[in-house]
Amino acid sequence: MSTETNYDDFALAYSKENETSLLNAYYERPAILQMAGNITGRRVLDIGCGAGPLSQKLLERGAQVSGFDASKAMLELAKQRLGSGMDLRVADLREKLPYGDDSFDIAIASLVFHYLEDWTQPLAEVRRVLVPEGRLILSLNHPILYPWNNPGEDYFQRVKYTDELTFNGRPASLTYWHRPLHETMNSFIEAGFNIRNVWEPPYSKDAPQEVVPERLRERDAFLSFIFFELQTSK
Repeated sequence: MSTETNYDDFALAYSKENETSLLNAYYERPAILQMAGNITGRRVLDIGCGAGPLSQKLLERGAQVSGFDASKAMLELAKQRLGSGMDLRVADLREKLPYGDDSFDIAIASLVFHYLEDWTQPLAEVRRVLVPEGRLILSLNHPILYPWNNPGEDYFQRVKYTDELTFNGRPASLTYWHRPLHETMNSFIEAGFNIRNVWEPPYSKDAPQEVVPERLRERDAFLSFIFFELQTSK
């Protein structure tokens, strides 16, 4: 979702790893779905839907799902997964979204907002397309990660940084914005959302042993992402 991170460059490699990785398949996605709860019949917007693994799970749970992503390559993979009848659009969260007011009951932003420096317009747009008392469920890089992985850096400063990673054997650069927790939560409040839940979940007990690093196998949880459930006012 940023100019520095271009998923078109490694869409297929990322999507393949996303299917079975501990962080995505057995940690982030199960937590998002648990926070969403019963979504049967609900109109759900999958923000930054990527190749569609979360959209597929939402559809299986009975939701009416629309999705968008800035990456055309990711959307092509999503269309292959979900079929041509699925409402999938190319859109940028930093711009006006191609949906009418009050279009959705729930919006889900799975590992999206940490790519953006300015949240003012994105949060305003999400609030606009949600019904009154609609919910926004989102996950972010945990704010402790940046100073933890970069000793000596100031936790309290908003900082842009890049991680060099490998997805399914292919190198990739992901550029994020670190922001302290109080700034994150104040941004939600200033945008008109009520904070219903903040969660640091464990990973799924269904995770196969081979995807769990040995150092984590005797632990119930670890810190990588943080999860929020927000709600608009009436």
